[in-house]
Amino acid sequence: MRCCHLCKLPGRVMGIRGLRFSLVVILVLLLVAGALTNLLPTIKEDKVLTMRREVKSQAKSATDAFTLIMQTYNRTDLLLRLLNHYQAIPHLHKVIVVWNNIGEKAPEELWNSLGPHPVPVIFKLQTANRMRNRLQVFPELETSAVLMVDDDMLISAQDLLFAFSVWQQFPDQIVGFVPRKHVSTASGIYSYGGFELQIPGLQNGDQYSMVLIGASFFNSKYLELFQKQPATVHALLDETQNCDDIAINFIIAKHTGKPSGIFVKPENMFNLEKETTSGYSGMWHRAEHFVQRSYCVNKLVKIYTSMPLKYSNIMISQFGLPYANHKK
Repeated sequence: MRCCHLCKLPGRVMGIRGLRFSLVVILVLLLVAGALTNLLPTIKEDKVLTMRREVKSQAKSATDAFTLIMQTYNRTDLLLRLLNHYQAIPHLHKVIVVWNNIGEKAPEELWNSLGPHPVPVIFKLQTANRMRNRLQVFPELETSAVLMVDDDMLISAQDLLFAFSVWQQFPDQIVGFVPRKHVSTASGIYSYGGFELQIPGLQNGDQYSMVLIGASFFNSKYLELFQKQPATVHALLDETQNCDDIAINFIIAKHTGKPSGIFVKPENMFNLEKETTSGYSGMWHRAEHFVQRSYCVNKLVKIYTSMPLKYSNIMISQFGLPYANHKK
């Protein structure tokens, strides 16, 4: 029995030695792993912040997405209907609603309660009901392209995507669906109107010199440029509660030296004003609307000491280019 007991001792000794050897190997491996970890490059916190800023900057300069800006006043029913329509448009990054119903609660809770929604909708409550509120430099704006649409205008997805593709080719100009023009009279006074405003003998009925921003794409940099304009420009817009779109056309034409916009012929665009339950009618129904806009054109010429608007007869259609020839 003693012999058998003594025979087991070497096995126990060898087991202890093997355990010690394994522990040593594990310890060595841990030390080597720690040393290798120290050799890896480290990313400092300030570098991470820089990378984040670079990513954000790239997003702001992207031309493959756009932000919808819609100013609204007393048309909540139409607003919700239009938000539902536009939120499904491809390439839409965000919606900014400029809420001009001063002192009234925006339908933000109602909209959010009916989510989720494909894109974020941000309600910007204003302190004064000004037409030019929509031309602010909104901090939430992160795309180069702005789609600005009036709160009674429904434009088809097909029309918008086509116009956006055109804007990507002409990012320094307004690309939109509603052209307008100015003409000079013998007395040197300018008049404002549409295609029907034609000087006899000049055959300029197919020309335009402005594209209205209430149904258009344009570069977000022009919002900053608008804010830098003379105070007399802003005062004129506040006085008339009108003409901010005319002012933007002046600014872009003066800045680029080219026609301010490009007219894209819409295939499916509808004005829903008559379908609102609020009974509120747009400014263009006012008796003095067109006279007031002629007044603005002449005032802006005096402020800028020249007429920067240039004529164009480019009309781009989804089904071809009927004509394309700038008339300067």
